[in-house]
Amino acid sequence: MGNREDLLEGARKAILERGIAKVTARDIAAQAGVSLAAIGYHFGSKDKLVNQAIMEATGSRIGDGLEAAIIESGQDHTLAESLAGTWQGMLDIAVDAHEELLLSLENGVQIAHNPEAQEFMSGATATAFADLAGSVQRAHPELPDDLALSIAKFYFLLFQGVAMQILLAPDTEFPDGAEIQRVLAALTGGDASR
Repeated sequence: MGNREDLLEGARKAILERGIAKVTARDIAAQAGVSLAAIGYHFGSKDKLVNQAIMEATGSRIGDGLEAAIIESGQDHTLAESLAGTWQGMLDIAVDAHEELLLSLENGVQIAHNPEAQEFMSGATATAFADLAGSVQRAHPELPDDLALSIAKFYFLLFQGVAMQILLAPDTEFPDGAEIQRVLAALTGGDASR
């Protein structure tokens, strides 16, 4: 790995050990085995490095997982039928990606107090929506672009909610995919008895 990649990994590890509020640029540089100046050179500031490290950690593991859940559940299923599998995939990701979700949650608290970081996050969220919309369209190519984007936003928000709940109350009993399918049927006036 190069200094940039070492810093991203060092930031992730340092944050997990010390927490975002306590981690310093020196902690990150030491964890990465690089000079303190490398942070400024590659990222401009510790805060930008931390945001990038968390975005990459959550983006790759969680984003790839969501993409797979959407595409796999969409194979040979209608959009409505695929919701059960997509939901189950979201639950699995939220349980399996505990470390990444903790990083994201802690970073979210910091972002809530920083308008510049909020602006960055708005752009990153729009990118996540577009990426998920691409996954929705790969699973369901018949969908128009605007509907695929709306569904992607819906999935994103569903995942955010369940991920937060799993972090805060991991013993919560969540509905499984079949229950979600029944709810969808009831909400849309279909047969909810199945």
